[in-house]
Amino acid sequence: MENGRSILNQISGQLNSDSFLQEHWQGTFDEYLDLVRADPKVTRTAFQRVYDMIMSYGTYPVEGKKGLIRYRFFDDPVNDGRDGIFGLSKPLMDLVNVFKSAALKYGSERRVLLLHGPVGSSKSTIARLLKQGLERYSRTEEGALYSFGWKEEDGSILWDPMNSEPLQLIPLKHRQEICDYLNEGRDPNKETDYIVEISGEVCPLSRFMFNEKLEKANGDWTKVMDQIVVKRITFSEQDRIGIGTFQPKDEKNQDSTELTGDINYRKIAEFGSESDPRAFNFDGEFNVSNRGLIEFIEVLKLDVAFLYDLLGASQEHKIKPKKFAQTDIDTVIIGHTNEPEYRRLQSNEFMEALRDRTVKIDVPYVTKLSEEIKIYEKDYNTKRVRGKHIAPHTLEIAAMWAVLTRLETPKHHGLTLVQKMNLYNGKSLSGFTTENVEQLRKEAKSEGLFGISPRYVQDKISNALVVNSQSSNLNPFMLLNELEEGLKHHSLIANEDMRDHYRQLITVVKEEYTDIVKNEVQRAIAADEEALTRLCGNYLDNVKAYTQKERVKNKFTGEYEEPDERLMRSIEERIDIPDTRKDDFRREIMNYIGALSMDGKSFDYKTNERLQKALEMKLFEDQKDTIKLTSLVSNVVDAETQEKIDIVKARLIRNYGYDEESATDVLQYVASIFARGDTKKNSDAA
Repeated sequence: MENGRSILNQISGQLNSDSFLQEHWQGTFDEYLDLVRADPKVTRTAFQRVYDMIMSYGTYPVEGKKGLIRYRFFDDPVNDGRDGIFGLSKPLMDLVNVFKSAALKYGSERRVLLLHGPVGSSKSTIARLLKQGLERYSRTEEGALYSFGWKEEDGSILWDPMNSEPLQLIPLKHRQEICDYLNEGRDPNKETDYIVEISGEVCPLSRFMFNEKLEKANGDWTKVMDQIVVKRITFSEQDRIGIGTFQPKDEKNQDSTELTGDINYRKIAEFGSESDPRAFNFDGEFNVSNRGLIEFIEVLKLDVAFLYDLLGASQEHKIKPKKFAQTDIDTVIIGHTNEPEYRRLQSNEFMEALRDRTVKIDVPYVTKLSEEIKIYEKDYNTKRVRGKHIAPHTLEIAAMWAVLTRLETPKHHGLTLVQKMNLYNGKSLSGFTTENVEQLRKEAKSEGLFGISPRYVQDKISNALVVNSQSSNLNPFMLLNELEEGLKHHSLIANEDMRDHYRQLITVVKEEYTDIVKNEVQRAIAADEEALTRLCGNYLDNVKAYTQKERVKNKFTGEYEEPDERLMRSIEERIDIPDTRKDDFRREIMNYIGALSMDGKSFDYKTNERLQKALEMKLFEDQKDTIKLTSLVSNVVDAETQEKIDIVKARLIRNYGYDEESATDVLQYVASIFARGDTKKNSDAA
């Protein structure tokens, strides 16, 4: 049995001391020049580093969307998708394009990036991914960067408080000469050849130290460089290195020194002046985020005093610490805001300067059903939810309702909201091409910027799991009841009309769920492989004879008869093939079979989803009376019927993910529907 020491020894064996030494490398200034010449990317700007970090994870195309790509970084592969962003491919492309433009110094590097969208639309998650990604990237060889410190007489090292780029120590008149040396052999016209440029000045403290040591060296700056220690730095939000986060507080507690640093009054007695940089703490969020990234939470709630710092930091890449001249910084400024604050920004003429320096990236809610489902499956799965089974379609129905609340009513005549949702989800609909679907999206410009937040749905899923503790299952009706009940107290619903609209959509998704489970039970009843194969063979024999204008041999009488039109239509009508289209459909089937035959392959009805569905529905209609499904709502079930029901239940469990309780529930629910239908038919007949 392992003890504490053995597990520690095991972990120790996994640690890489070489990697530790690389991350904590220290050297001289001339050694750093050699590093830069070998790998000039260590001097990248903050925007260049962020862009390269994202691209280092790779990309892949979005299925069914020409020209759209996904950046693997936003799938959060390092954390097994814990913070993965689902959908939102276009907004993320827009964001990365801004990073690319800024990396190429086309102007975007002088802007505040503003993630704008409704609450719970992943704005904070995007910022968190970027911060965590930069931390990891700075620990890799590809993402290495360096700062410096000053050797003190007592042997200690006074590190630059803003982790400035060591090359900024080179005086202006010598910079071009140094750059020519570092860039020797590289082509500035090649995108793959990174060219070193030196811009900006070190912080006031390092500038003070440089001048003091330069005076002692009688103006020989190369001797000053001998007193420089260069070290590799790694970003850390926790240690406040390269990553800053700022969140507005109430007006009484807001202080701009939180961004730009403050005087250390205890050191004034030692150094004698408030304007001595050694008596100043360069520890504001802008200071610590130098060369990395700063996140402004709810940026538009900032006090006006902070906005001046924000404007200078974005446009001029400078901040103004108290008692000091403007100081250069290099940081990506990313903020996020909700719709009410953004509307206030647009209407406030005093905010014009900020608007002019802002690049807005809309981050809407997901409007594709399959992507919304993934959001909930990430948190509510067999690994996370133990001791309770989530019945099939529970999360799907919740996602369906959430997506429907975010869609605008279609202007297209005859198109329902559910059909629009299905089109967005990649399903086909007669009369609608890919271009038509894109046009629908263009017409609804604000879609995804309103509606129900995924956060609300997640809260209600959690509540439903707890409230229904007496059941070993969570089914769609339990969750829909929670969602509807919560609408009474939802603080973000603007008016009663909207509340009523959301309630109506719950009724709509209940109807959709009914159709889904009816179809599932039908398929489970009709899942007799031999019977389906026989029915398919019979259908194809008749279709072949029909298309080739031949007769079919009756296997019982041996006589040739006309193709069985009644049989063919009873199958085709199940999938809404109109009488006017039956010839086209039958020819398509035969052409497909012919193409397979030429490749030496045989036809299997399972490869044609529409035909399979039609065959299953036909077989269900033929068999449902023998199964007596409606007897499930009765208290008495004979042994023969029970045996058949058990077979259907086993298929639901095996093929569709139900457990014993949820399979019984769904069978009883579907049985009650058929019982009502039979009752209605009998009353109509009477």
